Amino acid sequence: MSQYGAWIGGAIGWAFGGPIGAVMGFAFGKMFSGGSLSQSGKNPFQQTEGRQSTKAGDFSIALLVLSAAVMKADDRILQSELDYVKGFLRKNFGEAKADQLTLLLREILKQSIGIREVAVQIKQNMDVAKRRLLLQYLFGIAKADGQIHSSESAIIQQIATWMGITNADFRSIEEMFIASSADPYKVLEVSRSASDPDVKKSYRKLAVKYHPDKTLDLGEDYRQQAKERFIAIQDAYEQIKLERGIK
Repeated sequence: MSQYGAWIGGAIGWAFGGPIGAVMGFAFGKMFSGGSLSQSGKNPFQQTEGRQSTKAGDFSIALLVLSAAVMKADDRILQSELDYVKGFLRKNFGEAKADQLTLLLREILKQSIGIREVAVQIKQNMDVAKRRLLLQYLFGIAKADGQIHSSESAIIQQIATWMGITNADFRSIEEMFIASSADPYKVLEVSRSASDPDVKKSYRKLAVKYHPDKTLDLGEDYRQQAKERFIAIQDAYEQIKLERGIK
């Protein structure tokens, strides 16, 4: 597996154990040993003990597995979805590594994925800021063909629940993708009847919650995706301020 060393690096952590490790082990086995996971018949990705910090490689592996789950949600895999994922991978890893990861994704797509078990493993090992970033990415896949189908929305909401994302956070992120012009109140997780102080309070809370620095350890490219969410929150607040004349 030496050709994968550049993107795995030293990040052989929690993502190589448990349900995600089983998915990845099967995929690697298909690619490197003609369908056999290993010559010994044992899973090379043994469950790791204890919670470890999330590394870029761990995040990327979780991303691939969840990508496959959403792409298969409506029982068809669209070229627009593959293009979206490939574009994201190229931006983050470069052309050569993105091609390798795309091959790995194609193997994962052939599997039956225990989505709940995978999502729970992510919840147990990844901080909530990165889980929200994954959710935002999944909506991007679903919207790749221009619309989010009900089956895709349902599976993303289920993944969000299993990953421990609150319903308010889910609706706020979803609003960025389902509306031609996002409702600023939904983005800020407040009702239209909320007082000005409550609007300010929610904005400040979300600005801290979604600050790009919370994904600093994943690298600059991942931070860019987090920044898009941060900017959406700022824009929503500015719209409400203008509408209400808040200083």
